[in-house]
Amino acid sequence: MKKINLLDKDSNASIILAGILALIIGVGVARFVFTSLLPPMLEDYLTVSFAGILASVNYAGYLAGSIFAVFIKDIYTKVKFFRLGMIISILTTLVLATTHNETLWLISRIIAGFGAAMALVVGSAIVMYKLKIDNKTKAMGIHFSGIGFSILVTDLIVRAVFYFQGTWQEAWLVLTIFAFFASFYSMYILSFGKRVDANVVKHHFDIKLFSPFVILLIIAYFCEGVGFVVQATFIPDIINSLEGLKGYGNLTWTLVGLAGIPSCIIWMNLAHKYGSVNIIIIAMLLQVVGILISALTNNLYLNLLSGVLYGGTFIGLVALFMSLGGKLSGANPVVLMGALTTAYGVGQVLAPLYSIALIDKFGNYTYALYLTAFIVFSGVVLLFISKILNIVKE
Repeated sequence: MKKINLLDKDSNASIILAGILALIIGVGVARFVFTSLLPPMLEDYLTVSFAGILASVNYAGYLAGSIFAVFIKDIYTKVKFFRLGMIISILTTLVLATTHNETLWLISRIIAGFGAAMALVVGSAIVMYKLKIDNKTKAMGIHFSGIGFSILVTDLIVRAVFYFQGTWQEAWLVLTIFAFFASFYSMYILSFGKRVDANVVKHHFDIKLFSPFVILLIIAYFCEGVGFVVQATFIPDIINSLEGLKGYGNLTWTLVGLAGIPSCIIWMNLAHKYGSVNIIIIAMLLQVVGILISALTNNLYLNLLSGVLYGGTFIGLVALFMSLGGKLSGANPVVLMGALTTAYGVGQVLAPLYSIALIDKFGNYTYALYLTAFIVFSGVVLLFISKILNIVKE
């Protein structure tokens, strides 16, 4: 049996581990752990409205970074921006640990969003480039399980801090220290020791790419961007606000991470067997059910299930949409990937804003959840229409 050397830059195991760690830092520490820490911050410092604004600007930074990342062609430039993303993720977390200045928090969340895009989009591109394996799709499925790990690992760190009577500020500090040390491994492995030849593809706009089906797919992905954000931002506080469920919000968030770890691999395998559009429709319908649960009942087990349904769908849906977009775009993926990413990002930016408006008006999350479920269901309807009209291409 061949011994695995996790310090070997060219080892597939090392590359996947470094990629997962990068996601834990760039997506977990720089974004998702904010949700885990939301309940104590709401008790001590934040308002729901300001939390929604912070989420919106964070996604605006992520949107800008994602679009920018798509057009980085040279692999060495990718490495530089990936490392920049790691550094940004660490420094912006330190800001949250050391200041209460709202302006600095706003700026740090925008920049953290950009850093998260460098970690996820650029980091994943480096992982895919470096992997020496025939079936990269399965390997990338393992890599994207890092999004689930990013929720679970950072949530467990937060739980450990509170177990030892720490504050949310101290939790941010511990997360900064963790990210600082973990980043060295990712930056070391996801680099190149010698010059490599990389083919540079010239990208051009092709109107033929934007068939009626592709347009419907882009709009459906916008709807999914909306569906992703509301629970990603507020789910612990949503659960805690329900009668009899105070204190269960963070358990629900832990279940989100656990469900997210295997979801990408499972959904991609199902799409291979039964067709991407069919599986996207099923996953989005399950997500609608998960969103509606918290609006319709305060049953503990059903609301824990809502976390499982959310974690078990949102990561897989990103992989499903982007994989289908890659198939449809052929040798010219940048424009279509950019359009999909932009649509998803716009949904991410808008959803927290309408949510806080509805929360301020009605004093609860119910109507924000209803509207979110309606928007995601609208995406499902659009995909059904594409099947009825027989314009599906996959």
